[in-house]
Amino acid sequence: MKYPIAIVAGMACSLLVAQTASAAGGFEDQMSRCLQQHANTRDAAQVMLECTADAGKLSECKVVDNSAAGKGFDKAAMCIAEKLPMGAKTGTVKVPFRFPGGA
Repeated sequence: MKYPIAIVAGMACSLLVAQTASAAGGFEDQMSRCLQQHANTRDAAQVMLECTADAGKLSECKVVDNSAAGKGFDKAAMCIAEKLPMGAKTGTVKVPFRFPGGA
């Protein structure tokens, strides 16, 4: 009877690892979607956001610097910030984004 429990526990752990890996890929996908939706991936830009971090998420973000104003990189950065994992960090944080261009 111990072996079926071990097998079920192993399967549960595998599922948890698979979900974590999927979530990581989800963030990369979100970054790509945001950039393609809001800005030209051939252009380069740097954007600095100032946000409130709490409960592992960012909120109340505002653009404090944008090297390519009017080209949509500010919107792409705000879109990415919605899904950016913050861990245990709390308070006001500055979040730099560098879009290298050339894609």
